[in-house]
Amino acid sequence: MNLSILYRGPLASCNYDCPYCPFAKRRDRPAELRADREALRRFVDWVVSNPDDDQISVLFTPWGEGLTRSWYREAMVELSRLPQVTRVAIQTNLAGRVEWLADADRRAVALWATYHPGQVRQATFLRRCERLTELGVRYSVGVVGLPEHLAEARSLRAALPEQVYLWVNAADGHRYDPAEEADWTAVDPLFAYSVRPHPSSGAPCRAGESVISVRGDGSVRRCHFVDTPLGNLYDGSYRPALAPRPCPNVACDCHIGYVHLKTLPLYDVFAGGVLERIPAPGPADARWGVPAGALR
Repeated sequence: MNLSILYRGPLASCNYDCPYCPFAKRRDRPAELRADREALRRFVDWVVSNPDDDQISVLFTPWGEGLTRSWYREAMVELSRLPQVTRVAIQTNLAGRVEWLADADRRAVALWATYHPGQVRQATFLRRCERLTELGVRYSVGVVGLPEHLAEARSLRAALPEQVYLWVNAADGHRYDPAEEADWTAVDPLFAYSVRPHPSSGAPCRAGESVISVRGDGSVRRCHFVDTPLGNLYDGSYRPALAPRPCPNVACDCHIGYVHLKTLPLYDVFAGGVLERIPAPGPADARWGVPAGALR
């Protein structure tokens, strides 16, 4: 089977102090870092030991910044080289050097990079993006849609290669009037999907069927936003629980959740790049890769 795994270990530290993030500038103690490293090693070993059963895709979604830690970089290189791994991606602020990606299989590895104005100079961020392009690494770039970020987002869009998708996450708690929504949609044509929650109660979803969320201890849930355990990855007890099931939540307002809803066309919009948030090329708009009719 094809199984997509969203892995989130205990790591919660970050080198940035974004005011909109609850984990800004948190420091993990040495014992917590060791625990995270051991948990990640156990997860990688599990993927290595499953060469025949599944085609596996992995998205690392750490609460903190993973790529400042050597074990996440090493894990991504190792996983990218496995024949059973079709994709390994991570959410990152792209704060560190990216040369290590030269050792990864560029057919499998990808980055979901977020630009945080006020935390890094745009020129520095763009140089790292340019190096990713030179290395042949697939990546998307995004920004949180706060009013004070609009000028930076426009500048970033103008500076990035046309083929690089720039996504915008609607800011938590911010209400967008029609003019603001139009401004952000001019930056990201798919902003309409982020700007308002998607009704999901009773809706069919791939989460819990072909997509799972895995914590550092191996406990499996259908997604990050439904806390009911399905079993454990390491004893195989999760497998009998994999089945089509409706969403129990009233609404879904995070991309890593609603992208898997079967009521939305996002598996077509992001075909070949669901985990790394890269749209598929399409005839409607070659620059953005938005298939015809996807925004209607």
